[in-house]
Amino acid sequence: MRSAPRNAGKLRIVAGSLRGSRIDVLDSEGLRPTSDRVRETVFNWLAPVVAGARCLDLFAGTGALGIEAISRGAADCVFVERDRGLSQQLAATLARLKIDNAHVVNTDALTWLANPPQMFDLVFLDPPFAGGLWNQAAARLEANGALADEAWIHVESPSAAAIALPETWRLHREATAGAVHFGLYRRTRAIPLS
Repeated sequence: MRSAPRNAGKLRIVAGSLRGSRIDVLDSEGLRPTSDRVRETVFNWLAPVVAGARCLDLFAGTGALGIEAISRGAADCVFVERDRGLSQQLAATLARLKIDNAHVVNTDALTWLANPPQMFDLVFLDPPFAGGLWNQAAARLEANGALADEAWIHVESPSAAAIALPETWRLHREATAGAVHFGLYRRTRAIPLS
């Protein structure tokens, strides 16, 4: 029997209406929350587009990326997380912070992407590093109607990982922080067949 996850630490929301708010981080295998430094950089890049965006935090974990987006004016956010303990903790965090424009889905992200309920303007794609799920998740995001025509996609991966993203995703900005590579991509309209 798996023991209940324990609190392993805390994160803080960097900016916006929830600035300084605490997010508890559970001790859960494979959980690697996006650092404050990376979140600050990514949201500086996203500053012109986050307000009013429909967001998807895929492989949500603590939900720090989606909550940061809500704090900075995103219209709403769907959080998809398969680990029951992390999903429950995330739902409790949203309730404590009085965030009512967000929804937590406790299911496998790839299964959920088979039939996404809406299109998103901003997606956070940060799967567990050990799973190697970037290519599959990106392909399903592109193929199954989850992305608005000019959606923005944040991708976080190990610096050494070789990932293959859809041809319609164009790199806007990228950086590294230690062993983590992160890039912001802009979806372009589908490339016509020649």
